[in-house]
Amino acid sequence: MTDRPSILVPVRVLDGESIPEGVPDLLAAAHVVLLGYHVVPGQTAPGQAQMQFEDRATERLDEFEAMFEEAGATVERRLVFTHDGQKTLDRMTTEHDCLAALVPNATGPVEDVLVAVRGAVGIDRLVRVVAGLFGATDASVTLYHVAEPVETDEDVETLLDGMVRRLADLGVDAARIETRVERDQKALDAVVDTADEFDVVVMGESDPSLTTFVFGLPADQVADRFLGPVLVVQREPTDAPEK
Repeated sequence: MTDRPSILVPVRVLDGESIPEGVPDLLAAAHVVLLGYHVVPGQTAPGQAQMQFEDRATERLDEFEAMFEEAGATVERRLVFTHDGQKTLDRMTTEHDCLAALVPNATGPVEDVLVAVRGAVGIDRLVRVVAGLFGATDASVTLYHVAEPVETDEDVETLLDGMVRRLADLGVDAARIETRVERDQKALDAVVDTADEFDVVVMGESDPSLTTFVFGLPADQVADRFLGPVLVVQREPTDAPEK
């Protein structure tokens, strides 16, 4: 076993989507769960579409798999023809125990990572993703927290200092970690406003609508809001205790 975080990379394999520049290097230290999927019209049976298009989809996945492996990632792959793309993403995330799912926008060399910290819930998974992907790199990591009105400065300091210590314990040089705190802003708006200063955003799935928000928007709208790749750290499965 390795400490590589499992990251879901979904690609609409027959709709012209590809792996953007820089994404394989971003996930070089990951275990990539490469999901090629195609949403089939309601009147078409998924099995029928698979018989018709499987060879072409498989060729695309072969190409993408080679890109990730060349960068250094380990890869497992799935090809799914489905009526419901969102349910497929959710199911693959659970079945393969993925810590995060990637919105694969293009990026250059990753030098600055923004980690949106919403609260104590899910911190373990957030830390494992950040340390697993960036611990052995020279990238700076900014822990970014938008404080709730009820949170005191002491509450925020306890939260962020604890996360710095946990990252350091997992091999992230504490000298590369910064903390930033905002108040009087909506959390998502604050992340959007700040994101373009960074090469990649790591954010937790703090409510059930977040994955739908990220994956439910057309790719151009996601790119308008987050210019680089976005790693959405998944919530702990409901049948498993938070670590």
